[in-house]
Amino acid sequence: MKLRFFLFFIFIGQIISAQDNLLWKGYFSYNEIVDLESSSQKVFAATENCLFSKSIGQQDVNISNSINGFKPTTITAIHYSEDYKKSIAGNNDGLLLIVNEDGTVTTKVDIIEEVPVAPNKKKINDLYEYNGKLYIATDYGISVLDLLTTEFVSTYFIGTSGEEVEVLQTTVLNNEIYAVTRQSGIRKGLLTNPFLYDYNQWQTFDAGYWLGIVTFNNEIVAMNSNNITYRFNGTFQQILNHNQFGKKIKITNDELIVTTQNNIFVLNSQYSIITHITNIPNYNVLFTAATVMDGKVFIGTEKNGVFVTVLNNPLVFENISPDGPYRNSIFRVKKAPNLLWSVYGDYTRDYNPYPLDDLPISHFSNDTGWETIPYDQLLGAKSICDLVVNPNNSNQVYLSSYFSGLIKIDGEDISLLNNTNTGPNGLETLVIPPPDPPDPSYIDIRINSPAFDKNNNLWITNAFVERAIKVLRTNGQWQSYSLNGVTSSFLTGRYGPMAIDKNNTKWIPAFNEGIIAFNDQLNNKFIVINSENGNLPDRVVNCVAIDNRNQLWIGTAKGLRILSSVDRFVSETELSTTSIIIQEGDLAQELFYQQTILDIEVDGSNRKWVSIANAGVFLVSSNGQQTIYRFTKNNSPLPSDNVNDIEIDEVTGEVFFATDKGLVSFLGTSTKASNDLTNVYVYPNPVRPDFFGTVKIAGLTDKANVKITDIEGNLVFETTSEGGTIEWDTQAFGSYKVSSGVYMVFVASQDGLDSTVKKIMIIR
Repeated sequence: MKLRFFLFFIFIGQIISAQDNLLWKGYFSYNEIVDLESSSQKVFAATENCLFSKSIGQQDVNISNSINGFKPTTITAIHYSEDYKKSIAGNNDGLLLIVNEDGTVTTKVDIIEEVPVAPNKKKINDLYEYNGKLYIATDYGISVLDLLTTEFVSTYFIGTSGEEVEVLQTTVLNNEIYAVTRQSGIRKGLLTNPFLYDYNQWQTFDAGYWLGIVTFNNEIVAMNSNNITYRFNGTFQQILNHNQFGKKIKITNDELIVTTQNNIFVLNSQYSIITHITNIPNYNVLFTAATVMDGKVFIGTEKNGVFVTVLNNPLVFENISPDGPYRNSIFRVKKAPNLLWSVYGDYTRDYNPYPLDDLPISHFSNDTGWETIPYDQLLGAKSICDLVVNPNNSNQVYLSSYFSGLIKIDGEDISLLNNTNTGPNGLETLVIPPPDPPDPSYIDIRINSPAFDKNNNLWITNAFVERAIKVLRTNGQWQSYSLNGVTSSFLTGRYGPMAIDKNNTKWIPAFNEGIIAFNDQLNNKFIVINSENGNLPDRVVNCVAIDNRNQLWIGTAKGLRILSSVDRFVSETELSTTSIIIQEGDLAQELFYQQTILDIEVDGSNRKWVSIANAGVFLVSSNGQQTIYRFTKNNSPLPSDNVNDIEIDEVTGEVFFATDKGLVSFLGTSTKASNDLTNVYVYPNPVRPDFFGTVKIAGLTDKANVKITDIEGNLVFETTSEGGTIEWDTQAFGSYKVSSGVYMVFVASQDGLDSTVKKIMIIR
């Protein structure tokens, strides 16, 4: 039954897979550089999930990412073919993506599907072009692609007994192919040998431990694991001692480039060092790759993007990476009126923050793009995992650290709240410090779930302490509330993002405890809902959301539950939840049965966006009976099926998806309802012949009546709004496209006391 239900949703996803990418935006990071390549006119750079290039003398950067159909898994190597005008990206699972000159993307899954080795042995380590063939160095051996036909032609297993070996890099000299392997030294074979697929046709050139190999000056040049690079001229001769483990060795027509973590060496054809770069001013960088083009050195870094400097005098460095957030793995996003905030610290599903993150935070605006507040300005706060914007002051933001306390940003001022400055009722370090033996000076304050109530009090949770629920009142005073006797083990308590309803009841997901419902205005009333007393499918609750009809939607590690009304907390002492039953053919099935739900968000039309672990995002109708969209990496620009967080801009309807591979958004149509009809507008207007989407009528009040007629008064469309926006497909009641002309839009509020009229011009 579980499998059948899941396949049903796959079918639904295929139906809606043809989504217009114009509705999607990408907010990717271009800082974590995996590889660099250059041609005669362009430099190419890759992060784990994006590819970008820049031409000589031009400011524009050409970007390939999931928005335009480029969908890698994890990029590990890139190559640009000057002869065939193709950009090629190899991935850690054997996936090969080819970006053609016209921007189209060819996806090659031959290694994934046809090479008979374990999936974890298919990583692509290097791409090397010779005589129209692409030699792909992998963790199992070498595969060969014909660049003209883009078809695979050979696979070589070159271990001394025909076994799989990790091939790190290949090169060709005098019609012999050389392959650096992890454990079997340098192996070589004759390219004209028609039996090269036979491992017996390969021989060991050198049995040492090598990391990379190139052909330069008509010689073999190889990088050894002893931190020395050699040329081979009958014997191996040292040309460079780089004092560090080599990461990349590359060549251009005239230069040899060796990259280590802290060094970029550029050598000329006489093997003399012409440039040695050890740092970039004002940055604490770690290098990943480098290349040379047009008298300039291009440098890839682990966390700071791509820099360019003059080859012969590297004093001034320019960052040429596209604008973006600090990194692609985003844990939480939050939309303020003028800014989109993102944080990168995280914890596991059982709330383990280790290893601790020393990461900045970022925010985006349409006017200034992405800006980052560096870690050294955050007063040492580690693993910043969530945030909330003060609804009465958008310049005031609180960020929860799952190790260091609570960060407060008030305009330009940044302060850290912890156990030393919040008083006896404030933040607390966990009861049993992790160090062994215990260290009394050790501070571990795990704060989460920041949320403002309707009175502008800030509520948070404090893990692993008795008084786990805390509030910062508007008068600046802290209060704490004990869970002693409420939960089974408060000293191991861990809590997810809370929701606060109109009655000021706090609904708090609790790991292995279900949901803690608490209201300080009702004599500190508590109710716990769990699998034993409240029909939850699991004791692990990951998220909660209160919809526009005061229902509580509950996402657990094993499915979905609904509390019919949050108002029940006020009058009842026990609360039970129900599942949503949908019809699947002739069978009734529980919605999201046994699925791990990571997040639920409610849009302006009371529809629910639901993130499922490893399965993408669903949009379901207000009652859950209809699946409107299902987005996955395969049928949409989602870069990953692991969506950590969903956030909705109530004004524009834009829905943000924060994944472990990047941030993207979908331009939804459900916006928050307006208070009146003063600002109703129609877009696009006029509707031109090349437009194939739907017309949106926005700025509506909830349950407004919308009628559209032609200029003669004939009714062609009528609906009632849910939220602030409705869509019209420009058809007359769904039967045929209306003709060119002016159409009238009559809008009236539910009570009929407010109304407005708009016009739409349609051009066929």
